[in-house]
Amino acid sequence: MSQKITAIFTDIGGVLLTNGWDRKARAEAVEKFKLNAAELEDRHHLTFDTYESGKLLLDEYLDRIVFYEPRSFSKETFKQFMYNYSQPYEDMIQLLKKLKAQYQLKTVVVSNEGRELNRYRIETFQLTGFIDFFVSSSFVHLRKPDVDIFKVALDMAQVPLEQILYIDDRPLFVQVAQGLGIKGIIHRNYGQTKQELAAYGLVV
Repeated sequence: MSQKITAIFTDIGGVLLTNGWDRKARAEAVEKFKLNAAELEDRHHLTFDTYESGKLLLDEYLDRIVFYEPRSFSKETFKQFMYNYSQPYEDMIQLLKKLKAQYQLKTVVVSNEGRELNRYRIETFQLTGFIDFFVSSSFVHLRKPDVDIFKVALDMAQVPLEQILYIDDRPLFVQVAQGLGIKGIIHRNYGQTKQELAAYGLVV
């Protein structure tokens, strides 16, 4: 590679951790809490962008998608279900930790996450231990695939474009970053991503 990689931008959900509140999680919530699936999905899709953009609190989001009518369970019980859904991909976490230490990389998260879920995931899985800063949609009020969220990350990182590598499990988001000149890896599994990182000179 002509330029040494000095910074890694990465997503959280689908790369370092499971997705925080995806279609599968909502399907399980429907089953567990006996909700109307079609209604939940409809309300979710009308509201979630606003929540992820940091314009709604989690309580307000849940008021719109679940607690718009009386329920037999509490909001706290439902939130705990959402939080518990997050699980780590330890192999990827350890890989990024090792790469950061070995190559003195700057590490940046660029993610679409609501504030409360994002904070829970950062604290619970101690992401601040190896991530330098977080450009989360709920913090900067921009969401991928808006190219401006990557521009914010670039302004904050102060690393030349050609020295940045972005990892995300969503091909569209990788392509948007590549449109700015950022190199990208579409994360499918640990083994393949480790191999692709090695092609950029990042070997552990």
